[in-house]
Formats: sequence, C-alpha cells, structure tokens
Amino acid sequence: MTAAATDARPVPTADWVTIPDLYRNPYPIYQKLRAESPVHWVPAVNRYMVTSYQACHVIEQDQERFSADETNSLMKRAMGHSMLRKDDPEHDVDRKSYGNVLRPKAIKEHWNAIFQANSDKYLAQLKAAGPGSDFIWDYAAPYAAENLRLIMGFHNASQEDMQRWSQTMIDGTGNYADDPEVWAKSEQSYNEVDDAIDEILPYLRKNPDASLLSGMTSMPIPLEAIRANMKMTIGGGLNEPRDVLGTTVWALLDNPDQLAQVLADETLYARAFEESVRWVAPIGMYPRETTADTVLEGVQLPAGARLGIVVGAANRDPAVFEDPESFNINREKKPHLAFGGGNHFCAGAWVARASVAQIAMPQVFRELPNLRLDPDNTPVDAGWVFRGMTKMPVLWG
Repeated sequence: MTAAATDARPVPTADWVTIPDLYRNPYPIYQKLRAESPVHWVPAVNRYMVTSYQACHVIEQDQERFSADETNSLMKRAMGHSMLRKDDPEHDVDRKSYGNVLRPKAIKEHWNAIFQANSDKYLAQLKAAGPGSDFIWDYAAPYAAENLRLIMGFHNASQEDMQRWSQTMIDGTGNYADDPEVWAKSEQSYNEVDDAIDEILPYLRKNPDASLLSGMTSMPIPLEAIRANMKMTIGGGLNEPRDVLGTTVWALLDNPDQLAQVLADETLYARAFEESVRWVAPIGMYPRETTADTVLEGVQLPAGARLGIVVGAANRDPAVFEDPESFNINREKKPHLAFGGGNHFCAGAWVARASVAQIAMPQVFRELPNLRLDPDNTPVDAGWVFRGMTKMPVLWG
C-alpha cells in the first residue's frame, strides 16, 4: 500500500440526500457535500458523488484510473454503448466517425443559415401564440429539435419525434430510481430510433448531404455503434442547447443590469452563454468507474467504484469561482466543466454556442421588445442529472 493510500481518508456517507430533493434544487445539497469532502457515498443514487472542481478535473484527465466504460451503465441500457461510455482507442474511432460536421468551419459555412431559418420559423410561432406563451416549449425546444434533426439527417422524422426520443431516453439515463414506466418509454424510443436509422441510411447513401448520418454511410463503423452514438447525440444535442437557451434568457431577465449590458453590446451574448452553462450545467452529472483501488483528492476509493462526476457542483466550487451561486457575466474568466473535458469534451459544444449565443438570443431580444417574465406565472427550473427550465411563460411588448 502506498503512503498516499495509507494517509487517505475513508469516503463519508451522505444518507440524507434524496432524489426528489436533488431534482427540485441540488445546489444547497452540493454546497453541504463539497464543504465536507470532495467525494461522498450517496445511497439514494447508489454511487460516489464527486462534487469538487479539482476532483472532477482530475478524473476527466485520467481515463487509466477512471473509466467511462461503466459496468451496468444506465446510459448503455437507455441508448446503447455509445462513445461516451468508451475509453480510447475505441472512443477515438467513434469520435472520428463524426468527421467535420459539428466543427466551426462547417457551422459557419452551412449550418448557421439553417439555424437562422429555424429561429425565424419558431420565433414567428412564439409571436403568434402571443404574450403568456411558454418560451421553452413554444420556441427553445422546437428550435433545438429541428436544428438537431437536420444536423443528424433524420429526414424521416419530425422535430416532435426528436423531442420525444430525446426526453424519454434521457429519462432512462437518469433513472436512478429504476422506475419501470421510465424504462418502458425509453425502450420504445430506443427501438423507434433504430428503425428510423435503418430506414434513412439507404436513402442517404443515394442522396448524400452534410448530415452526420450521411457521413457515416461511408465510415468503417459498425451499425450498432452508429445507432448508439446517434441516440447519445439525440439526448445531449437537443437538451443542451434548449436548456442553456432557456436558462440564459431566464437569468438575463432576472438580472436587468446585466441584460442592459448585453443589449448594448451583442458580443456579450457569448459571455452570457458561458456564464450560464457554468451556473446551471445542462448536463449536471455523468458516470465514471474506478479501474483499481485509488486515492482521489485524499479520499480512498475501491476498485469498481461507480462515480457520479457532478459538474453541476464543480462549476459552483468556491475554491475556483468567486461568489459561485450568482449569475454574473462580468466574473473573471475561468474554465468551467459544463462540456466535460479531456478526450470526452462535448462534440456539440460549437453547435450550441453558434445556435444559441450567435443566433437565437440576439434575435429573441431584438424581436421581442420589453421581453420579461410573467409575474403571475412563476418559471420553474428542475433536474440534477440534466437541469433546465421546465416552465417559462414570458410577456413582451
């Protein structure tokens, strides 16, 4: 046994944490956990929750000790064995199959025009619904879903299908309560996505376009890997831009001084975006598994330990961020962990930044004068594995 292991502390247990409390508002829980130890065993979620910035960062940079290929993974059950649950070199093979579709050059040359057309369409629908309509479900969700449908090449599906598939499979990946109804809905979407992929691939071989699925028709990657990676992309690729768009608009409307800064200088939308994903990480937790007995930030972990990397907590670590519980676009710029890190850095980060910060937010505030929250209809944010606005009625004019 090494000296470091000899000096290591045992993992404290946090048996007071409940899933309903995490879902409603995890941040007070994270504060309490972080102040006591960077890692806790949390019986309610059957894993070790890692809440400090430094510990999460260490894990992201060390796939030898902390494997993404988790045993009995909820994500594997809900979506198949995607690249997010693989280590290199297998992860790298899958990642390269995405080619340049999601890279800044392709976004600038091809996808931005499509994002703009979709924003025009769904903002018009929000306006038609009138003041009091829900910003998330009348604009942000269909906008993100239609963008993703076209990026992926699902010409045989609708944006409503994308929303249903995404939410039900995401519910599966976060089904720590093992709810059988959640699994049933997740499995139905799993099968529907497989059928849609099987149907569209022959079409795309004959009619190639700029989409992910089209590019994969010529890649030496097994069909099962294509299916799993597309399901993973339907999850994160929809909820992340939808939720950061909703959260950022909510935060700006709730902080009028910062909104005034952004309206006076549209380059600040990018800063608002980055502060928003730090403040409320849309993907708040993901799993890893220890490959051997190890010590993490002075805490002893056994081999095979199921970890929850709680970036929603790491991004509010006061050891890194001053006054971390506040939304502040003027804070000192420091790297957040909302898009992960290391070899698993989110492939869709550039799409989210372009579609939300460059196109949607500027247009929303330009075309909806005096946009404001409805004082008689309180907005609701919820979730911990995934977190965003679930209700956000707005007024304008």
